[in-house]
Amino acid sequence: MDSKKKSGVNHFQMPLHYPRYTKEDYQHMPEWMIHKLLAEYGLPANGNLANKRKFAMGTFVWPHCPAKPSSHLTTSHQPTFVDKNA
Repeated sequence: MDSKKKSGVNHFQMPLHYPRYTKEDYQHMPEWMIHKLLAEYGLPANGNLANKRKFAMGTFVWPHCPAKPSSHLTTSHQPTFVDKNA
């Protein structure tokens, strides 16, 4: 039980909004933001950055849905992020 509390992941959680990022957004998203997004849903953020991106895209990007412009990772309900490495 303690290990689940430390990792913050013990069950699936449904946040109020479904993420609307595009594949391109995930490809440029910083690791901390991917980790936070997965944690919000109670999903594991294991592996290296490439694995996390692949998992996030497989989970949240639906290939049969038309892509909507993301205007660089911002939507009305998602905060913008500042890339600290830029």
